[in-house]
Amino acid sequence: MVGETGRRKLDVGDELGGGRELYLSQSSDLIPEQNLEPSRNKQPSVAPCAAGLTPPLPPAPSFMPLILRQGRAGEGAPRGRANLEGYEAVKKHLGAVGALSKQYWQYLACKVWQEGCEEEKEEQKEPGPSPGWSLPLVGQDYLEILSAWYCSFGKCCETGDCRIVNNITGLEADLSEQLHGQHLAKEVVVRAVQGFLQSPQPKKALVLSFHGWSGTGKNFVARMVASHLYRDGLRSDCVRVFISLLHFPHHKYLDSYKAQLQRQLSETLQLCRQSLFIFDEAEKLHSSLLDAIRPFMAPYGNEGQADQQRAIFLFLSNLGGNTINEVALDFWRAGRAREEISMEFLEQRLRLELQEPAENSYAHSHLLRENLIDFLVPFLPLEFHHVKLCARDAFLARGLPYSEATLDAVARMMVFVPKEEKLFSAQGCKSVPQRINYFLP
Repeated sequence: MVGETGRRKLDVGDELGGGRELYLSQSSDLIPEQNLEPSRNKQPSVAPCAAGLTPPLPPAPSFMPLILRQGRAGEGAPRGRANLEGYEAVKKHLGAVGALSKQYWQYLACKVWQEGCEEEKEEQKEPGPSPGWSLPLVGQDYLEILSAWYCSFGKCCETGDCRIVNNITGLEADLSEQLHGQHLAKEVVVRAVQGFLQSPQPKKALVLSFHGWSGTGKNFVARMVASHLYRDGLRSDCVRVFISLLHFPHHKYLDSYKAQLQRQLSETLQLCRQSLFIFDEAEKLHSSLLDAIRPFMAPYGNEGQADQQRAIFLFLSNLGGNTINEVALDFWRAGRAREEISMEFLEQRLRLELQEPAENSYAHSHLLRENLIDFLVPFLPLEFHHVKLCARDAFLARGLPYSEATLDAVARMMVFVPKEEKLFSAQGCKSVPQRINYFLP
């Protein structure tokens, strides 16, 4: 029957003693209540805990009404015996639920917070009856899901920090698909980052110096590295981006800049076991600022520091762009494919140019002499068909239709050099996403 409160009543009556009734609410909570109708044999009401009944955990399992029915005696059994058997069945099953809930909590605390693991192991060793439902069979999968969900907010992942993902496979795949005309940069960046992360104890921070004309993909690769090594990409607490003319514009404040830069590097290294620092327009960095950075790129002072404070430095510079372009142009004039340009050949030419004294006191030469830069990463100038690929990617990123004629028209809007050959895009792919707006319907 349905009472005034809209709850379904389980008519167990006197079988549980005391003329009490159990109501099953819509949320499946079992709520013991006193019979509203007077009874001649009615006993004083007793609180569930005082009567030895363990209060059900909210929400109570949906199988509890079945438990009550299973605890009822047969039609011909004596009433007192039925009362006892029903009471014992309820008490037994509620006790099992309580024990299982405790086991759930211990398992979750051990998995997520690494607390109570010893207690869990000791209880597993103790002999005794186990609950009627096995944790691995019923709840372990759900706890694994809950643990993984919690780990997305805390420090409990395989890397020790869920902000760090280190997806080298994804980095390699995206660079292969989206970075055009840069076979050397793809190979060097992937190998260098992968080797550094897989090294059990690197001797120093990884320092990569990107060189090439504007628009050839230096910033794009830096963003790719950040997005595949860290869950939040450039917004991660473990990533810091410095732009020379934006963050350090005035030479008269160099002492203040130096102190602030050292503090930010130190705080990031303390906050994250693996940090990424990106310096854009690095050729405009003052030598005193590079002096502030050098200690963080130097060999580690002890073995434990390599495990606690791994750092990757990316320097993005236009220096060396002319040398890189001359090599690419020489190969084209000789009828050789740009993919034939080797890292060994180009790095030698690039290193010689960077070691020449610079009037702006940019100290890349000091970093090279001290062997603090691990890899010089050259970015080749982009040709006409590379610009078309950039235009295609821009249309796809915005979900817009395009045709081969449209891609040709976008590429023809760019300026190509030298004047005679008109081979390389002077701006690379830098303004391509904006130029496709001219071709929208």
